[in-house]
Amino acid sequence: MEPILFYGVPEGCSFGSIVALEWTGQPYRLCRIQMPEVVSGEAYRRINPVGETPSLMTEGGEVISESLAILNHIGARALDGGLAFPQGSREFDRLNAMLAFLNTSFFNAFSPLWYALEHGSEGAEKAALTAYGQALAAKTHAQLEALLGGRDWLLGNRRSLADAYFFGIARWADFHQAVDRRDYPGLHTLFERLRDDPAVRFALAIEHEEAADSTGGFAGHVGLEEALQLVRAAA
Repeated sequence: MEPILFYGVPEGCSFGSIVALEWTGQPYRLCRIQMPEVVSGEAYRRINPVGETPSLMTEGGEVISESLAILNHIGARALDGGLAFPQGSREFDRLNAMLAFLNTSFFNAFSPLWYALEHGSEGAEKAALTAYGQALAAKTHAQLEALLGGRDWLLGNRRSLADAYFFGIARWADFHQAVDRRDYPGLHTLFERLRDDPAVRFALAIEHEEAADSTGGFAGHVGLEEALQLVRAAA
């Protein structure tokens, strides 16, 4: 059985896990989870009790949740591809630190903007949340620009899992009109380089339910009910 990635739409942070799976070339399937309706429903909570995406069901039927855990699981199975590094190595520590920054500071900078959108905030509340979110986005973009340090990729001279995760979050700046990425030249260049990557183009097409050409090991979609049956069978 191929691993199944449960990915959220629209604009889910699980985007980076799709890109990472494509980059490894390993076989996998996808299960599309609509947000907020399906992700918070009783059926999906059997996969992830927290009601969030992404989640990954492994070949053995175990379920892993949280992007950092999923990305490290993917990376550990593809060390020969240069996307990740052996645990305990200096490179692994640098990757983990970058993923942690993206998962905490960079991701959470957009939380006020998502709250305002998803909870229908209006008037003074919306204005306050928007201003706060924009300020956080500008701050964390500046911090990430400094961490990038003029390099081509977040960790240096070649792409890693951190770059896959970065793109899925960084596009929220456009969605929410939070910052002008051109004010951060290094991040803007990195974002545009990734936008042209075949795996990124594939993930974007998948999200929009358009014709998508996999250059990895994509083996098709599976419905939530079928995935639940596989989880029960593996239990």
